[in-house]
Amino acid sequence: MNIIFVEPSFPANQRRFVHALASVGANVYGIGESEEGHLGEDVLGALRGYYRVGSVTDVGQMVEAVRYFQDKVWIDALEATVEAHTMPAAHVREACGIPGTSVRTTWLCRDKPSMKEALRQAGVPTAASAAVDSAAEARDFAARVGYPLILKPRAGAGAQGTVRVDDAHELEQALAGYGREGASSIAVEEFVEGHEGFYDTITLDGEVVHDWATHYYPNVLEAMRHRWISPQFITTNRLDGNPFYAEVRRLGARVIQALGIETSATHMEWFYGPKGLKFSEIGCRPPGVGAWDLYSAANEVDVYREWAHVITHRKPEQQMSREYAAGIVALRPDRDGVIRGYSGIDEIQSRYGEWIIDGHFPPEGHGTQAVEAGYMANAYLRLRHPDYDTARAMLDDVGRTVHVHAG
Repeated sequence: MNIIFVEPSFPANQRRFVHALASVGANVYGIGESEEGHLGEDVLGALRGYYRVGSVTDVGQMVEAVRYFQDKVWIDALEATVEAHTMPAAHVREACGIPGTSVRTTWLCRDKPSMKEALRQAGVPTAASAAVDSAAEARDFAARVGYPLILKPRAGAGAQGTVRVDDAHELEQALAGYGREGASSIAVEEFVEGHEGFYDTITLDGEVVHDWATHYYPNVLEAMRHRWISPQFITTNRLDGNPFYAEVRRLGARVIQALGIETSATHMEWFYGPKGLKFSEIGCRPPGVGAWDLYSAANEVDVYREWAHVITHRKPEQQMSREYAAGIVALRPDRDGVIRGYSGIDEIQSRYGEWIIDGHFPPEGHGTQAVEAGYMANAYLRLRHPDYDTARAMLDDVGRTVHVHAG
């Protein structure tokens, strides 16, 4: 197969997808914003060709680049794995006659109110929500549904730009903030109480061929608000034969059908609480924050290669072993500034060395990033263990023991 991959070198993990496609025999062609000489020998060695554009989100430039390759070879697929690239890629596929995720499906996976309406129509439990174009509409929604509420950009990934409001005063403050940012329309939805996790899949013709369930501790909004929290997420190896995960899988399959997802990676956020299991954000793309690295370590399978094998050969190459649970714990600096040092790393290494997958500890003098920048913005450690509860306790211990000192 001849496959075009969008933006093959940035962010850095993009090269994993390129190498995976090449490793299963695909001819990979890249379109990106970097100069060819800046791609690096590892990426250039995996590509059959490269076309530079000013912006990979400019549909006109992307169509020109794709047709450049189509004049030379038959193009079987166009793949984009970054959230912001998915809609331009869908438009380019339709303009250039390339099969793959449609504009409709991509829109439903990007526009939160439309997404939730489609899920409700398919019988998938989800929070009450609406797209609002004015402060008056937001106030009307609050009057009908009540507080707390969640406000967020209509298109976005993860918790970026997401705000919780608990009363009318906080609602007005949040609306003023969106106004200063120039937002003309936002999504507002019912706050769903409960534990938060996500369900990820690789699908082939709308059928799940690989899947994983992962838990956040604590929920994302809480984790992004407080510096003292060392948040974590951990993927379970108890997916099979468990009634709760059977329900997650059942609803996940319904989501895939409702949104028209065919052959793709998916990322589905969910909550479980007093009102039962409810699905939230849906992404027609791989998860971020290195989740596939954890899945690979947990199953001793290269998940990037599995994704590439499904796309290229239309079948999985290996099955997930479910041998380990695996997780990441984010380690926040005690203040903003520059890194001054670390404590507790040797203790953790001596206790759990055989179970540690890897870690990232920026050097002394390196600038810190804000708490809300995410799980991998500063230091982090990843580990695995055959027992889920033991792995979770180990992550807790890492969060208590390792300290990042800044000044």
